[in-house]
Amino acid sequence: MIENNPYIDKIVIFEDEYRSSKLEFYRFLKQIKKTKYDVVIDAYGKLESNLITLFSKAKTKIGWNKPLTNLIYSSTVKISNQSEIGLGSAIENRLNLMSALKGTKILTQQPKIHLKPIELDTAKNKIQKFQKAKPVPFIMISALGSSEAKTYPLRFMADVLDFIALNSNALLIMNYIPSQFEDIKELYFLCDKSTQGKILLNFKIESLREFMSVSKFCKALIGNEGGAINMAKALDVPTFSIFSPQINKEGWNGFEDENLKHVSVHVKDYKPDLFLEKSQTDNMEMYEEFNPALFLEILKTFLIKHAN
Repeated sequence: MIENNPYIDKIVIFEDEYRSSKLEFYRFLKQIKKTKYDVVIDAYGKLESNLITLFSKAKTKIGWNKPLTNLIYSSTVKISNQSEIGLGSAIENRLNLMSALKGTKILTQQPKIHLKPIELDTAKNKIQKFQKAKPVPFIMISALGSSEAKTYPLRFMADVLDFIALNSNALLIMNYIPSQFEDIKELYFLCDKSTQGKILLNFKIESLREFMSVSKFCKALIGNEGGAINMAKALDVPTFSIFSPQINKEGWNGFEDENLKHVSVHVKDYKPDLFLEKSQTDNMEMYEEFNPALFLEILKTFLIKHAN
């Protein structure tokens, strides 16, 4: 996602072996120490990044305000779960980390992904091969979350896809990794025949960069809230996201306004009483309460505005 970003001079990869081998991690820390950084901004705030910050020997070290690690940092920022300016608390917290660096001027609050012209040209040509007699819009569908707990039940998602097919002229591109293909096929066969005719099941996306490039030519991205939604926002593509009941919506529902460029729905929006007792917050039970009929009206408005 940060490849080709003109403001990044060097990317240092934290390899998996640094977690599995204490010796390799120590060698990595020594390398960090040799580099002699001036400023470290720790947006991760876990043990590994605490140690990296400590070994950096940087004069300015900025991190999260936590009792056990505050002594490591020269400046700390308190984490908030509430969004103050409509960007989502996840982004606002990170902007606050940047603001803690003296003399910093925030030039933009909008995350941005930088795609290469050749990536965009390749994606455009690939999409054009699936065009019919006349140009039609495309919608990227994030049908599966990163885990079962973050995946809207497939029978409900099938209802959502049927509704999209009925209320737009768009062809649907499914975003998934190869290991999820059986789940995608199950979802496909849960859909109406007319919807199946609009799903491009054989549109294979080979990489993350290709996903982002193809998404750039889609009218919208609709589906489970997660990385795909956030990437679409950074690409300035309209989004409609369905939140998992276990996720705090205020953390990740940024950039939503009356223009409906970005819309999100959470079962708590419609049935807040379900969250009054902790014993009732079983994630899968909450999903069962989250029938798509609750939000189809706002989805229809979103489709009219962006997908036709």
